[in-house]
This record gives sequence, C-alpha cells and structure tokens, in this order.
Amino acid sequence: MSAPAALRCLLAVSALLASTTLWAGSLPVPVDAKVVDQRPAVEQERVYPLGPLRKISGRLRVEDKVESRGQVSSTTYELPVERSAREAFTRAREALQQDGGYPLFWCQGRDCGEASLWANDVFANARLNGGDERQAFILLRRSAEQADTLVALYSVTRGNRRAYLHVEEFVAASPLGELLPTAATVLREMRDTGKLDYPDLSEPQPAWATLLARSLNLDSTLRATLSGAQAEAWREALIKAGVRSARLELGDSPTDGLHLELIR
Repeated sequence: MSAPAALRCLLAVSALLASTTLWAGSLPVPVDAKVVDQRPAVEQERVYPLGPLRKISGRLRVEDKVESRGQVSSTTYELPVERSAREAFTRAREALQQDGGYPLFWCQGRDCGEASLWANDVFANARLNGGDERQAFILLRRSAEQADTLVALYSVTRGNRRAYLHVEEFVAASPLGELLPTAATVLREMRDTGKLDYPDLSEPQPAWATLLARSLNLDSTLRATLSGAQAEAWREALIKAGVRSARLELGDSPTDGLHLELIR
C-alpha cells in the first residue's frame, strides 16, 4: 500500500473510532470521556420517574414512576470539549436500542422538568446540576431474558459548558411485570428513529394496543407499516382502538414480535 493510501486508511479508521460508542460490560461508554464518578452495584430501593420533575410545596411531584428493589450500578462521564452532551446521549441511546432495549420514558430539555431535581433527587450527583434546556433523559427496558433490567441515561451541560453523561443500570430483584412506555415517549421515538421495535410482543395485547393507538393519534398525520407474524392481528387491534385504517399498512420486514415503521 502506498504512503498516501495508508494515510487515508489510517484517517478513516480514526474517524470511525471517534464516532463510535464503546462498551463496558453491557453499558455504552462515550469515546474519549473521563470517568468522574463510579458506583459499584449495591442493592437498594430505586425510583425512576416516568414524567417531568417538579417540586410543589417542597415535595417532588412526578406523573408516574417505576419503583422496585435491586442491584444499582452507575458511571458518570465528563465529555471532551469537542463532544456535545446531545451527541453522546444520542449515540448511547442508539447503541442500547440496537442491543435490544425499548424506551419507557424519554424527554429532552424543559420537557424533563427541573434539571436540579434530576441531579439531586434522582441521581444524588451534584456534578449533573445543569441547565433545564440542556438536559436529556431516557429509561430503557431490556428485552427477552433481560426484561427485568433497566438502563437510565442522563446527559446535561453545565453553565461552565462542561458536558456529562450518566449511565445507570438497575437489575430488579423480582420481576418488574408489565411496564408500558408513556404515549409521548412512543411518539418521540417514532418521530426520531422512524420505527418502533417490540421483540417481546407477539400476539396483540389490549393494553399495548391502547397505548400504541393513543401514541399514533397524538399525531394524526403519521402513517405506519406493521411487520411481524401477527401484523394483521395487530393492525385490526389498532383500528379497533381508534386508529384510522388508512394510516396502517402491512409490511414485510423480518422481525421478532412487532415492528412499526413510519411511512415517510
């Protein structure tokens, strides 16, 4: 290989590594980030909000939550100056979803509520105290045999422009049972990624059909294809739940469970 060709190859590899999310065990690690706080797994009661955080009369208020006992471990990363919190958050979220996880709650900016409450009341980590408009949070549930594992991502940029990504894993001591995403989260995911994947959903389930219908009806302009072994049954269930039939088509994507994809 000639010297110019070798240099081009080296630059290409360097660019790829710079844009790739690495992994530590089962959790994503932002490239070139510095660990500023690491907490090994300990058993404790854990509460994860499923809505924006507010404090009213000195008490933390949230629309809904996941509350359980289990093993909690976390790592907080300070990002290099050339990487934004949004970029690190997006890459970590995409990596987790590709690895088989779906969001239960996802918010960005002021939709998350008060950033100081996330830092102090949820994560007990003062480094995460940043601006309300410069934060993002997602709580994902893993699928299949890891369905009792939750992963939380929280990114924030402080007033001094330092950006952080907090990665937390929770392994429940007892089955979490049925946990449904919020309708707004399903809509955000569909708009952002253009698809929804639920490998654990085979035959239609009434609660899920109601949720997906509610999510789709938050934006009546959306149209989607449904794929999977029970795609026709899911289509009928969503129509029965209130989605106009003209908005739903059958797809042919090979998939486990249920796959929805936006028709652009």
